[in-house]
Amino acid sequence: MKTLSLIFLMLLSFKAGSVYDFKLNSIDGEKLELSRYKGKKLLIVNTASKCGYTPQYAELQKLADMYKDKLVVVGFPANNFGGQEPGSNSDIEAFCEKNYGVTFPLSEKLSVKGEDIAPLFKFLTTTENPDFTGDVKWNFEKFLIDEHGKLIHRFRSSVKPLSSELTKYL
Repeated sequence: MKTLSLIFLMLLSFKAGSVYDFKLNSIDGEKLELSRYKGKKLLIVNTASKCGYTPQYAELQKLADMYKDKLVVVGFPANNFGGQEPGSNSDIEAFCEKNYGVTFPLSEKLSVKGEDIAPLFKFLTTTENPDFTGDVKWNFEKFLIDEHGKLIHRFRSSVKPLSSELTKYL
């Protein structure tokens, strides 16, 4: 019993230091280990298939292709805003591939806010950075992570992936 209590206390006191500390699944159910991208920047984006910002998938893919030697884009489908991501993981994957030629990694569908927020997004929305903290406001918010797994910039949905506002940090 003491061992279980100790483990529970250790889990409660766990504070992630970087995005590499989180365990995730890809959209096809495989392990999605962000730590395999150490040494490159990451652009983490919460996505949705039926949103006014959905065409940003095309720019995200172009960004991933343009900066493939130093950046990995990772999409995180979420249905938190207006029911704009109602499909299953396989529906989402097929939609992204067919309509936008997405080849960058996608996670399984998860929650980016609320009581069931995924631990990664809890970390991202509460970690200090030069821009802002707090809840994700809408689909296609972007979190730029440095080569060591630290959040360095955060962008709202209206910032386009290929805008100089974002690319100046790549």
